[in-house]
Amino acid sequence: MFDISIYDKMSLNDRYDTMLTSLEGLISGDESDLTKLCNAAALINALISDLNWCGFYIYSNNELVLGPFQGMPACTKIKVEAGVCGKAASTKETIVVEDVHSFEGHIACDSASNSELVVPIVKDDNLIGVLDLDSFKVGRFSNSEKIYLEKAVEVLNKYINWEHIISAF
Repeated sequence: MFDISIYDKMSLNDRYDTMLTSLEGLISGDESDLTKLCNAAALINALISDLNWCGFYIYSNNELVLGPFQGMPACTKIKVEAGVCGKAASTKETIVVEDVHSFEGHIACDSASNSELVVPIVKDDNLIGVLDLDSFKVGRFSNSEKIYLEKAVEVLNKYINWEHIISAF
């Protein structure tokens, strides 16, 4: 059983450190890789405050295809280089956008989104997809979230066989 209340009184760094440990525990088993990715989206969504969307887009056939997520229904396909997700995918660099309404070419899947953080998932220099987080708060994401979510992607790369995920898309 998962009890989120254990995180309530932790400092932000302790909370995020524990999130990484919990993530590793959730996905290090023999479950399917898709199940691992579903649990990763749920855990991150539960432990990063003030989100209205958290999930994955998987790179397939030269575009990003919607994968496991938590939140409102989302865009099902995003062209590489389009929007924040596509830009992060094309540059293979994390992007933090304080106000998505000032980001040229922003794709509004959920009208409640005001800020965004996108971490590319890259393994052996190959683009796998992106981890995308949206918040209803302008300026929600700090360098702490950037650093810890990049570390979360490292944990995912350690335990997920991305070929199993990509073949499903």
